[in-house]
Amino acid sequence: MPQQNPGHVEFVHRSWPADPEQLVLIRRELARWLAPLALSDDETADVVLAVDEAAANVVRHAYGPEESGAVELTLWTEEADAAGPATLSIEVVDHGQWRPPGERPTEGGRGIGLMSTMAESVLIHYDDRGSRVLLRHRIADPQ
Repeated sequence: MPQQNPGHVEFVHRSWPADPEQLVLIRRELARWLAPLALSDDETADVVLAVDEAAANVVRHAYGPEESGAVELTLWTEEADAAGPATLSIEVVDHGQWRPPGERPTEGGRGIGLMSTMAESVLIHYDDRGSRVLLRHRIADPQ
């Protein structure tokens, strides 16, 4: 269970098998993690959709057909300060191999654009250890 104050989640991390059947479980768990935050229903839906797309990309693209792998999710919040508003950060990580969009099968192909629409910022890093997608979203002061 996340360590939390009202409107704040200190840090939570979990890993699931990179399997399509796990995506619904990831969405449910993420919605529970988001519950203490001051997000509207629309904001919660946008965050869940962006994370779902990142996790689905891991399931579809990170591992080869005979490879097993994992989808890792880490969520934390950063409190508001003089530099800016409170921020929700969610990192989706795999330990597979990045394949640029041109090298993927023709199915899909809109995931990064969708994530960029649903989250305020999307940062993607990949190297020989796998891929990391960092989604960030401003959160309102709960008071």
